[in-house]
Amino acid sequence: MKKIQRYTVHPNIPKELTSILDIAYNLWWTWNPEAIDLFRWIDNELWETTNHNPIKMLGAVSPQRFEELENDESFRRHLKKVNESLKTYLEHKTWFDTNYRKDFKGTIAYFSFEYGLHECLSLYSGGLGVLSGDHLKSASELGIPLVAVGLIYRFGYFKQYLNIDGWQQETYVENDFENLPMTLLRDEEGMPRLIAVEYPGRVVYAQIWKIQVGRVPLYLLDADIEPNSPEDREITHKLYGGDTHTRIQQEILLGVGGMKALDMLGIEPEVCHLNEGHSAFLVFERTRMLMQRHGLSFEEARDMVSASCIFTTHTPVPAGIDLFSPGMIEEYFSDFARRLGISMDYLISLGRQNPQDKNEAFSMPILAFNFSDRSNGVSKLHGKVSRDMWRSLWPDLPDKLIPLRHVTNGIHTRTWLSDEMSYLYDRYLGPQVLDDPVNFSIWEKVDNIPDAELWRSKERLRERLVCFARRKVQEQLRQRGSAKREITYAEEILDPRALTIGFARRFATYKRATLLFKDPDRLAKILNDRDRPVQIIFSGKSHPKDNSGKEFIRQIIHLANQEEFRRRIVFIEDYNMDIARYLVQGVDVWLNTPRRPLEASGTSGMKVPPNGGINVSVMDGWWVEGYDGTNGWAIGGEVYADLKYQDDIEALALYEILEREVIPTFYNRGVDGLPREWIKLMKNSIRTICPVFNTNRMVCEYFTDVYNHAYIQYSDLQKKKMKAVHDLEEWKRKIEDRWDNVNIEQVITDPLKDLRVGMKIEVSALIDLAGLKPEDVRVAMFHGSIEATGDIIEGERIWMKPVERNSDSVYTFKGELPCKNSGQHGFAVCIYPDTHKLSRRFEKSLIKWWTGH
Repeated sequence: MKKIQRYTVHPNIPKELTSILDIAYNLWWTWNPEAIDLFRWIDNELWETTNHNPIKMLGAVSPQRFEELENDESFRRHLKKVNESLKTYLEHKTWFDTNYRKDFKGTIAYFSFEYGLHECLSLYSGGLGVLSGDHLKSASELGIPLVAVGLIYRFGYFKQYLNIDGWQQETYVENDFENLPMTLLRDEEGMPRLIAVEYPGRVVYAQIWKIQVGRVPLYLLDADIEPNSPEDREITHKLYGGDTHTRIQQEILLGVGGMKALDMLGIEPEVCHLNEGHSAFLVFERTRMLMQRHGLSFEEARDMVSASCIFTTHTPVPAGIDLFSPGMIEEYFSDFARRLGISMDYLISLGRQNPQDKNEAFSMPILAFNFSDRSNGVSKLHGKVSRDMWRSLWPDLPDKLIPLRHVTNGIHTRTWLSDEMSYLYDRYLGPQVLDDPVNFSIWEKVDNIPDAELWRSKERLRERLVCFARRKVQEQLRQRGSAKREITYAEEILDPRALTIGFARRFATYKRATLLFKDPDRLAKILNDRDRPVQIIFSGKSHPKDNSGKEFIRQIIHLANQEEFRRRIVFIEDYNMDIARYLVQGVDVWLNTPRRPLEASGTSGMKVPPNGGINVSVMDGWWVEGYDGTNGWAIGGEVYADLKYQDDIEALALYEILEREVIPTFYNRGVDGLPREWIKLMKNSIRTICPVFNTNRMVCEYFTDVYNHAYIQYSDLQKKKMKAVHDLEEWKRKIEDRWDNVNIEQVITDPLKDLRVGMKIEVSALIDLAGLKPEDVRVAMFHGSIEATGDIIEGERIWMKPVERNSDSVYTFKGELPCKNSGQHGFAVCIYPDTHKLSRRFEKSLIKWWTGH
C-alpha cells in the first residue's frame, strides 16, 4: 500500500488582520452579531457555502481579497472593535467573581455525550446536545470555573435527505477537524498529547481537541488515530452509531478517558456534573485516582466522589436508558474491579436496582445515582416522573425525601435571538437585558416597546423565514432531480403575511408530528381560508433505526404534495441549528404535541418567545411551568390509558384552539392594521418566559443549589489529610452495626378531636437509639391530606427535636403539626441516620417508620 505524507495548510492572513483568528477560534462569536457580521464582510457567499465555519472560510479566501480587506479602513475598524469586545468580555468582572470567587477555589467538570454549539460543529443530534452547548455558553457568561469534556466524532450525526417517496435517507459526511474552530493539544515537542484507556486485551489511545467557548474550555477525545486498530478508530466515528459494544466503548472513553484527559492537563475537578448517564463510568476512574493518591479504601474514595458528583437525568421512560448485560460489564471491567479492590459482583451491583439479582442488566443511570449526592430531572413535572420511575431505588422514602429533584432547562437567549429583536431590546429595555445575565427583572419593561415596531420586526422575521424556506425547498427539489416546473413552483410556496406555525424537533413517535393531520379535510379548510390563511413549516430527523418516526415524515411529505396543501405545508430537510434559528425567529406559533408525560423538558419552544412567537403546546415538560393563561395556549394535561383516545381528544382540542382562538386573534386587526390582542400575547410571552426559561437562570441555580454545595462537601472531606473521610467511614460502620436495634417505641399526641384550622398538635416520640446519639439521626413527621387508599398526598416534612433523655438509649423527640386547612389529614413518624459528613444519605434506605406496635 502506498504511503501518503500528510501536511496541513493554514490560512494566509496578513499580519494586521491576524486577530481574526483569535475571534474565529473562540465560539463567543456564535452569539455576538458584530463578530458574525465581520465574517460576512470578508466574503458573504463563502460564509454561506462553508456552513458558517470561519476557519474553513478564512482558508478559502483569496490573497487578493485579504489585500483588499487590509486596505479597507472600515473593515479594520470593525475588526478592532470586535477584537476589543472579545478582550473586554474575557476580562470583564462576572457574576461569579462578584459573589463566589473569594470562597469557591475549585473547578467543575461537565461531561456530556454531545454538544450543540453551532451548525459548523457536528457534535450533536438534538435537544440534549443543544442544552449542553447552551450550558457552556451561560457558564461563560456567568464566569463559572467550569471545564467540559466530550467526544469528537469523525462523521458526527447523519445528514438527512428524503427520497421521492418522502422516506428519510441517511448519509455521513467526514468532518475535516483541521478546518474547524478548534485546536489539537500538543506537547512541548509538537506531538499530539495522548491518553491511554484500557479495553479488553488492548489499549486504546485518544488525542485531545480543544474548543474555546467564551471563558469555558471544551475538551474532546478523538480515537480515530494511527496507534489504534481500524476497529478501535471507529469508536469516535459516529454519534449514536454502531451496536452496544460501540456504545459501551464510547462511554468508557468519555467517562474513564475524560478523567484521564483532565488529569493529563493538570485539572483535578472538585465537582463533576454528569449530564445524562452516558459518562457515568467516570465515577470508577475518579474513585481509582483518589484511592491511589490518598491511600483510601474503595468506600472512602467512593464517599468523596459521591459527595461531589451531580447527575442530571433527561429520560422519562425506562426504554430510553443505557443498559448493558452483566457479561459485557465483566468483559470490560474485570481488570478495573481488581484495581478498585472490589469483586466483580459488587461492581456490577452498583448499576442495579436490585443488587442481589444476578440476571439484572447494568444501568448507567443507576450507577450515576449511586455515586451522586444530588440528582435532578429537567423540569418540575419530569422531576416527579423521575421520582416515580426510580422509586424502587429508595423504596421506604416518601416523595419529599427522595434525593431526586429538578432544575428546569433553559436556552442561551443570545444564541437564538434575532438581530431585529436584539435591537428592540437594546433600545427599549436597555443594553443590560443581554449584558447583565442575572437581572431578570429587566424583562418587565417589554411594554416600553411600541406595538407597531414590535409587529414590524416580527413581519420582517416571518418574511425572511418564508424566503429561506422557499430557497431550501428549491435546493431539495434540485437534489432530488425534480422537474424544472416543480422547482419554479417552489418560488411561490408559503405567504409572508400568513399566520405561520412551526414544528421542528426529533421525529420520535411520542412527539406526534402528525397529530394535526387527524382530520385532513378540517385542516385543509383551516389552512386555505382565503381571508385568514395558515401555513406550517416542518423540520426534523428520525433516528436511523426508528422506522415509525420515518413513517411520520413520509406521511407529512405525501400530504404536503396534495394540491390543497402544496403551498401551505413545507418540510425542510436536514434539520440543524441554522434551520432552527430561522424557524424560532420567524414563526408566529410554535406547535408542541408530545404525549404527556414523555417530554422531559423540551427547549425548542423556549427559543420562540424572545423572538416574539407564541407557544401552542400540550401541557408537558417545561410548558407546565411556563403557561399562565395569558402567554400562549395549552392542550390537554391529562394522561389516558387508551393512547388512541388521547390522540383523538387532543387533536380535536388543537383544531378548536386554532379555529376559535389562535387564528381569530392573529387576524383581528385594528384600523391601523395592527393585531393588538396578538401583540399583547407576544409581550406577555416575552415578559413571563424570557426571564425564567434561560440557561443563565438555570446555571445560576445549578451553581448556588448544587455545585457550591458539592464543593463544600468535597472540601470538608479533604481537610486534615482525609481524616474526615476516615471519620465518615467509621460513623457509617457504627450506624450499620446498631441500626437494626433502633426503634420508635411510642408516639404520643394531644387529643385528635375538635381540631380547627390554625390550631397546632404537639407530637412526642419515644425512640430507642440503641447507643447512637441524637446528632446521628434525623426524626421527622410527614403530614398531609389523606387519599382514598389511606396514603398521605404530597406530604410535608416537619423535624422533631430531642428534648429529653429517658434512659441510656431512649430519647424523647418533639414537634408540632400545624392544622393549615380542613379535611381528613394524617401523619407518620420516621427516623433515619444523618450527619453533615454523609453524602449518599439514603444509599441503603436506612429509614424506619413508626408502625404503631
